[in-house]
Amino acid sequence: MTQVLYDLTLHMGYIYDTPASGARHIMRLMPLSLPDRQRLIAGSIKVLPTPDEQAHFVDFFEHPATSFMLRAPHEKLDILMQARVQVESHSIAADFSPVLAKLPDEVAGVWSLKPDAPHHFLGNSPRLLETRAVSDYAKVCAEPSSTVLQIATALCEKIHRDFTYDAEATTVDTTPLEALQLKSGVCQDFAHVMILALRSLGIPAGYVSGFLRTIPPPGKERLEGADAMHAWVRVWCGETIGWVELDPTNNIPAGTDHIVVAYGRDYADVAPVIGVLKSYGGQRAVQAVDVIPLG
Repeated sequence: MTQVLYDLTLHMGYIYDTPASGARHIMRLMPLSLPDRQRLIAGSIKVLPTPDEQAHFVDFFEHPATSFMLRAPHEKLDILMQARVQVESHSIAADFSPVLAKLPDEVAGVWSLKPDAPHHFLGNSPRLLETRAVSDYAKVCAEPSSTVLQIATALCEKIHRDFTYDAEATTVDTTPLEALQLKSGVCQDFAHVMILALRSLGIPAGYVSGFLRTIPPPGKERLEGADAMHAWVRVWCGETIGWVELDPTNNIPAGTDHIVVAYGRDYADVAPVIGVLKSYGGQRAVQAVDVIPLG
């Protein structure tokens, strides 16, 4: 087992062409505390302007969330998050996942509808609807003799190989079909395509939102604010192994460089900030993240 301690800082800002008012937002930004995975030691979130109303709640997937409202006109919104997190990594010693044909029996054997039950992650979800082209794309990796983990790993590698990371190619509303046709996108697109592909094979899969520590090239200094929020995939590999997290953007298992903020069926369940406001004209968003290992 490997442990890494991090200090995180996040700045999300929105600058409006004309002052906004009557704004109501929900935030999911604070890293989770997860048994045998990571521990939130301390954390705080500051919103500017100071909200007129603010409330905290826990959603269905057991994520702490904060809703807030701003009544007065404001030209910009700034959200500042700070946290200290300890992350642990446990490697998979052996593949005890079933072959694909045996997986339905193991899913049926789960008599639970808790937030992490595989039943929630098999069908359509708000942003992921059954798509023939994605199903066909997945079948290449579904050898009858392969285990669920082998299929998931093969899909992770295939998406990493076939797709080009391009921050300009897609938007937050791009569908998996559009991303597949482009063979380009960002981590959200890579994750959505992989999740939908796995579900088309009958493999429960979900979306993970979080932070990823990036390491500068040799000889280069680390740039402040150069890290970013990230997305990857969790796959249910049967009763023995349970959930496994894979990162198709980088073709690696999630490890101590991956810090979890939220789990969901797709991006709609875990969006860092969502909301409505009264305004007209456009807006500009800025984001800066620092993921700093300690010691």
